[in-house]
Amino acid sequence: MTFPDHRVGEPIADTKAPAGPVAERWDTRRFQAKLVNPANRRKHRIIVVGTGLAGGSAGATLAEQGYQVVQFCFQDSPRRAHSIAAQGGINAAKNYRNDGDSIHRLFYDTVKGGDFRARESNVHRLAQISVEIIDQCVAQGVPFAREYGGLLDTRSFGGVQVSRTFYARGQTGQQLLLGAYQALSRQIAAGNVEMHARTEMLDLVVVDGRARGIVARDLITGEISTHYADAVVLATGGYGNVFYLSTNAMNSNATAVWRAHRRGAYFANPCFTQIHPTCIPRTGDHQSKLTLMSESLRNDGRIWVPKAKGDTRPAADIPEGERDYYLERIYPSFGNLVPRDIASRAAKNVCDEGRGVGPGGEGVYLDFADAIRRMGRAAVEEKYGNLFDMYERITAENPYEVPMRIYPAVHYTMGGLWVDYDLQTTVPGLFAIGEANFSDHGANRLGASALMQGLADGYFVLPATVNDYLARHPHAEPVTDDHPAVREVLAETEDRLNLLLAVDGDRTPDSFHRELGTLMWEYCGMARTEEGLRKALRRIPEIREEFWNRVKVPGTGAEFNQSLEKANRVVDYLELAELMCLDALHRAESCGGHFREEHRTPDGEAARRDEEFAYVAAWEFDGGGAPVLHKEDLTFEYVHPTQRSYA
Repeated sequence: MTFPDHRVGEPIADTKAPAGPVAERWDTRRFQAKLVNPANRRKHRIIVVGTGLAGGSAGATLAEQGYQVVQFCFQDSPRRAHSIAAQGGINAAKNYRNDGDSIHRLFYDTVKGGDFRARESNVHRLAQISVEIIDQCVAQGVPFAREYGGLLDTRSFGGVQVSRTFYARGQTGQQLLLGAYQALSRQIAAGNVEMHARTEMLDLVVVDGRARGIVARDLITGEISTHYADAVVLATGGYGNVFYLSTNAMNSNATAVWRAHRRGAYFANPCFTQIHPTCIPRTGDHQSKLTLMSESLRNDGRIWVPKAKGDTRPAADIPEGERDYYLERIYPSFGNLVPRDIASRAAKNVCDEGRGVGPGGEGVYLDFADAIRRMGRAAVEEKYGNLFDMYERITAENPYEVPMRIYPAVHYTMGGLWVDYDLQTTVPGLFAIGEANFSDHGANRLGASALMQGLADGYFVLPATVNDYLARHPHAEPVTDDHPAVREVLAETEDRLNLLLAVDGDRTPDSFHRELGTLMWEYCGMARTEEGLRKALRRIPEIREEFWNRVKVPGTGAEFNQSLEKANRVVDYLELAELMCLDALHRAESCGGHFREEHRTPDGEAARRDEEFAYVAAWEFDGGGAPVLHKEDLTFEYVHPTQRSYA
């Protein structure tokens, strides 16, 4: 499949969001949605793929409502989903600090933080539901940090000037996931959830234009099976591992969303990828992943580099007057808590100037000396101790005594499957929730908003909207293995795996993945140019052709075979990467995490072109030919687009 160009199709619109004041739209939609009688819910079967915060909360809630839920994860336990790695916190407009926060302010900050490339309706709903999420999690026993008086504590994250981030030390994702997992486990024990661990979705079954099931592979035995339902929910996370090195778990992949895309689901804004500014720098070509250092560290840590180029002295030997606290200097209003895209580009800029620290000059300091003097080591240890311990185990450097070294790395993807207000894709009956969809964050996600979206979608939004779909589209005929559509997708899946095994070349799947990731980081990473993107678009088809001629996958498909798993995922990365570059090339502007060097303001910031690109780019797969671009125009009634300023 080669993308020589693209063609523009008919515009697309979200027809599910009600009209009227934005603050009333979610309540209006919930009232308009049809319901399924509790006795009838037992007759409906719903497949949920993924068990992270979005998938785990969705599976538990749908089963609690009475639906038959069939759930899948490729981990050995649902609680090993990658959501467990989230560290810093979860946003909610509770305003416990009485510091001026509100639902509207969270709505405003998220639209602005996303550089005005998100729907107002979806973002306001997210802000509205945020306050309910905290109540839900506290009721489950999630051990949020508390102040001396017993109230839930909060801290600040990037892109805001209030403290709205609830946290559980540096393990917020783990504690939230355990809350969802215990709710899911209760339903598994009750027989309402049929759990398939160590099982990976390989394709989507579409019958008569509607999603009716999936093809999956048992990763232990290699058995390929089909599973059918009245609706399918994808909660499979993002596609950051297309870059090879990222903060994602190594097994996180794009196969579920990409195969859904090939079956008719539009893919929205694939070039919107987030580079996180506080990650441990890479140390060499031997690495297979990178490690995140929580954004919460920017509350008390100060980021700096030497003022002089090529200054290789230890940090302790550089006097205060010879240090450049560049974020505090350039953005005095927000300082070290500017949004992630801005902090990442600023770090890249100072390193490109020759002022980076550490091996290769790809690093900046995150220094806690002032915080330790101000608060005392014990207070810093109480807030960040587990993060400091993790940093020391990886780097053999004690961050209580020397500054941390950090550098930006791929962390999250704002793009994903296009969904309407009901979280339904362009394939009826197929829903995408959490990071698997594109809906809430525009071109840049604010810190601590991923956990908020995952739980909002799973606990609150999907259970209301899937009711409406099932009530309006009852399936009279069950799907069986004999159906022509099932036989076709099953044969395609088996043929693809057999072909991978048959090549018998001389290169590992991992070597191709690394080559692709290096190319993507160079030309579609923190900074992009037309020349670089065109170079990537020429090179990716060549890598793909070489892959199908030289990949080596030992063993068979009827066994535990991690090489086959990896090769199948790389097949999808090699196609998705091309669409990402094409999307980045066609969007001739800079916005959020998409920074085209040709489009910048005089002071070097991202320069949007709202008159031409204020739309969601929803891409349709066209059988391997030129992708079809469908534009969803974005309108702003409440947060009017301006040049983002954090100075």
